[in-house]
Amino acid sequence: MASIKKRISREGYDKLEADLEYLITVKRAEVAEKLKEARSFGDLSENAEYDEAKNEQGILEAKIAELEAYMANAEVVDDDDVSEHEIGVGSKIVLKDVEFGDVETLRIVGSTETDPDKGKISDESPIGKAALRKHVGDVIEVEAPDGVIKFEVLEISK
Repeated sequence: MASIKKRISREGYDKLEADLEYLITVKRAEVAEKLKEARSFGDLSENAEYDEAKNEQGILEAKIAELEAYMANAEVVDDDDVSEHEIGVGSKIVLKDVEFGDVETLRIVGSTETDPDKGKISDESPIGKAALRKHVGDVIEVEAPDGVIKFEVLEISK
């Protein structure tokens, strides 16, 4: 079964790469030191410190494997690839709530980069998904618990 490529911005990919490097070079060494120290306490069968360090090692290795797999299947979207005419991953958009007139600026990012407090929404979120491939002047409709919310696309930029 072929895996689906996840789109991610260059900035997001570089951050994941730095996170992975930190986990491999720094955290692995820290966990190895904890294991070494815990082994020195003697009997491993009743050694809570050893059990905790082994558990931490397992969680760390799973996180490393997860990041490596995600990055192997990521499609990096460079700024040069971001269109100013059609919304995609990497687009900065200005939307106006059709009903209330509120204007909001958002950036469409890959799912690992989401940060709503900074206006970064995933391309897999309801607004992100509805906005993909839209153009300035288009109205997008988003399903919400209170019903459908309509937004007009005012601007698209990099």
